[in-house]
Amino acid sequence: MDSATYTTQLQAGLGLVPETQKLLALWTPELGGQDLYKAALSSGRFSNVTARRLRNIVLEGFGPRYLVENGKPALLLKTVLGKMSKADFRTLCFVFTCRANAVLGDFVRQVYWPAYSAGKSSLNKREALSFVRAAVSNGLTFAPWSESTISRVAGYLLGACADFGLLGPNKAGVRSIESFRISPTVASFLAHELHFQGLGDNALLRRIEWEWFGLDSKDALEELKRLSLRGEVVVQSAARSTRVSWKYKSIEGLADGILKG
Repeated sequence: MDSATYTTQLQAGLGLVPETQKLLALWTPELGGQDLYKAALSSGRFSNVTARRLRNIVLEGFGPRYLVENGKPALLLKTVLGKMSKADFRTLCFVFTCRANAVLGDFVRQVYWPAYSAGKSSLNKREALSFVRAAVSNGLTFAPWSESTISRVAGYLLGACADFGLLGPNKAGVRSIESFRISPTVASFLAHELHFQGLGDNALLRRIEWEWFGLDSKDALEELKRLSLRGEVVVQSAARSTRVSWKYKSIEGLADGILKG
């Protein structure tokens, strides 16, 4: 994922959390992007959005994030919709958005967390511009971006981080760095989701997703150990090897077990 090509796909929508909730309420597993767009268009739930804008939201925003892998991300989010806290739901949306938009995940890893660790109180567009320009110079885009595209993407990055709670509102081009932590519930869903992908326990701890929360593999192991105290997993760790016994065998089972409706 470090070498994934950067796109401008965030222009379809930044966090899109309210829109995602509405679309999940309409979505069923047999619906692809085009069918979901038609269902959304006729539902009346997006009456304040133009048809063209709605099409972009569904096909360029929602689809790449949640309809990949036969809709597994959408199914996970639909399973927890209305049962999970708004903050935790938003954080799961953040994970899938970073997966679909490598430019956002890398910006969080390479700019946000170093700034946070250095004790900085804010980020500004100059820092986002510097990151995007470096990415273009390093060949991480399909083709060189114009300065106007670089500027727009820099703005998208800051706006998306604000939508997901990493940054505060825009004040004269500066956004405050907010406290952003993975909750036990999100850690559990992320760990289980990676496990259900077929990853081994040690490989799971080295996944880039943890880095979006400022965590390395040792930190991820500590998160699993906390989950063991909640009775959701059993962790055995010695030297460089970790073995995990998983209580829940599906996302639905996990949701039924740890979420209170």
